[in-house]
Amino acid sequence: MTAPLRPRPSLPRRAARVLAAVGAAALLVTGCGSSGGSGGDRDGGVRAGSSGGTRTVKDATGTAVQVPEHPRRIVTLTQEDLDAVLALGLKPVGITNGQGMDKPPAYLADKVKGVDVVGNLLQPVMDKVVAARPDLILAGDMQDQQVLKQLRSITPATLVTMAPTDDWKLSFRGIANAVNSIDKANEVIAGYEAKARRAGEDLGANKGAAVSIVRWNPDGPSWMEKKQFASGVALDMGLKRPKAQDKDGNAHTPPLSLERISEIDGDWLFLSTLTSDGEKALKDVQEKPAYKDLNAVKQGHVVTVSGSVWSTRGGPLASQAVIDDLTKALKK
Repeated sequence: MTAPLRPRPSLPRRAARVLAAVGAAALLVTGCGSSGGSGGDRDGGVRAGSSGGTRTVKDATGTAVQVPEHPRRIVTLTQEDLDAVLALGLKPVGITNGQGMDKPPAYLADKVKGVDVVGNLLQPVMDKVVAARPDLILAGDMQDQQVLKQLRSITPATLVTMAPTDDWKLSFRGIANAVNSIDKANEVIAGYEAKARRAGEDLGANKGAAVSIVRWNPDGPSWMEKKQFASGVALDMGLKRPKAQDKDGNAHTPPLSLERISEIDGDWLFLSTLTSDGEKALKDVQEKPAYKDLNAVKQGHVVTVSGSVWSTRGGPLASQAVIDDLTKALKK
């Protein structure tokens, strides 16, 4: 679900010198007071203790990483990492723009005013990361080993926070463990689950409705599989997915042709886009008979939602936004 990775250019000479200095200092600091343990579980299970200023945790790849006991300068490289950190009551010193955007995601914008942007999604500008002086970098589902090596020369406390099949709750607990806030994470998740149940019970005639969740791409619509983030929120509310979309998985289908557009039908249809090209493609198809014949369209049950929330891997604050969107539409 994330933007495709691009090869990163080599570091400018000035940045390389700064990286070397910062990295050496970070290594010295991280080595002090370490327990030397084998590393704790991502979700806050058994983990190494600390006799000083660091702890050892495992990231999403199973790598043991020493992190500050109480990080003070966190840089997040995805909006999912940012969402998680903010939900834990922390404010990062550096963030990246939202998925497919040249600015932070709108649903988090008021919470990150004044925070430096250090690049685009999973594409950090190293000079800017260095300038943020992080003691912890949360690198989302970063797979580019060259970029990870550069980040770890800024601070060894750089964690991959998401594996390909992780849901947002597992990733969130892993991030919480990294910042020593697992109890807070469990409280947040319990609060979300209670809110989802209450919201679903309060939908009246639409309780248990079949909701179609679709991302409109330039090439056509793709429906979201059941384990994708927004679908998971709907299911937690007791809603259902249409029969054609009742499939396990945490991604979206390839774009559908007009001949298969009936697959996106449901009691309600929730549509999102991520780009202007996607918006144009959606407007174009809305004039075609195949779209107008959809039951949800005939019933006036089509709702446009934010792709920067619904089409991502999600987080605790995004989940609240999806609940609110579903409730607003279905309680009418």
